[in-house]
Amino acid sequence: MFAWLNGPGAVFKDPLPGSTNYLTAYDRRGKLLRAPGTSTSSEGPDSRKQSEEAGAGIGGTDGLLPRESRSDLKPFPLNPHFVSQSVLSPELRNEIYEQVSLKGKSVRAVSVLLGVDMRRVTAVVRLVALEKKMIKEKKPLALPYARAVLQMLPTTPLAKPPETPIAHEPINDLPVHRLTEPQIFYPVSESRKFTRVDAGRVFSAAPALPRSEEGVPHNTPEAIAKVTHHPRNIERVGKGIEEEQVLQPADVRIPHPHLVAFEHDHVTYSGEAKLRNERFIERLEAQDAAEAESKRIRMQKESDLTRHVRPAESRFEFRFRDVVVSRQTTGRDGRGVDAPGRRYGVPHNDRKRGVVKIPTKVDV
Repeated sequence: MFAWLNGPGAVFKDPLPGSTNYLTAYDRRGKLLRAPGTSTSSEGPDSRKQSEEAGAGIGGTDGLLPRESRSDLKPFPLNPHFVSQSVLSPELRNEIYEQVSLKGKSVRAVSVLLGVDMRRVTAVVRLVALEKKMIKEKKPLALPYARAVLQMLPTTPLAKPPETPIAHEPINDLPVHRLTEPQIFYPVSESRKFTRVDAGRVFSAAPALPRSEEGVPHNTPEAIAKVTHHPRNIERVGKGIEEEQVLQPADVRIPHPHLVAFEHDHVTYSGEAKLRNERFIERLEAQDAAEAESKRIRMQKESDLTRHVRPAESRFEFRFRDVVVSRQTTGRDGRGVDAPGRRYGVPHNDRKRGVVKIPTKVDV
């Protein structure tokens, strides 16, 4: 063991500046596989394969070493399926905050521009704002620790124009919907067109579409905008607390449905890049305007149902809302959130024996 620590293992005593330093990035002699001039003629086929993968690293170089390839980001040699994920570089985090907070761009547009998920963009804006607030209040920050950790983790850098931005993560991933988990045998005649819209209605136990609406394309820009701009108009099935919207096709439920229309424009307007970009920006603005209008209507409806009372010379404001206690508001178990006065006498589930008290799912 000491022979290895003093020999090939000596490279792990200190971190590799600006790069990860995992065991899989070296050969048996302690030589970095992606380093310029490294030869693997005396090694086995596995080492030569790793060297070939290292030579195909993503991105450019930092002046010293090429960027890590996928084979260099596997910290556990016996678990080749685990790959260390990249984190945002400080420059990219600051760029996200500047684009959203200072330049006023929407979260959706910044997500597409920089290749970062919308939830991560929102989290970055909040955390950077908190960091700036702590600096303004002269609170201590663990900057040496943060710099040390960033030097040992793969990072996604900020691409400078005219370089192509490096996508940090997939931005259009769609979680598995709970309605699609069971397997359903649904007989359909061979002469009928069965689309994703029909499959969603089957999973939702909704009646089939009328004959006049069968076979209508659902993934055109107009059809997608009709659903995404007016989500309240989606058909609902069920009664009471079990009422829910009919499951929509994946083209509508993805985080960036406007990218489907963008691909349509690539086919329709193949030689007009300027027109495609203009239509893309128009869709982003229309989507943001529709979401803002929906939020305004929701807040206006809540304000109409609430009576505000503020006594004279008081810094407090009291809000009163009418509560209707019924089967629809309390639910079958008496725990409905729309009727708070009724459920006070119902014991909490944490007080019961045999009840799972840890989260079993994440609602996205």
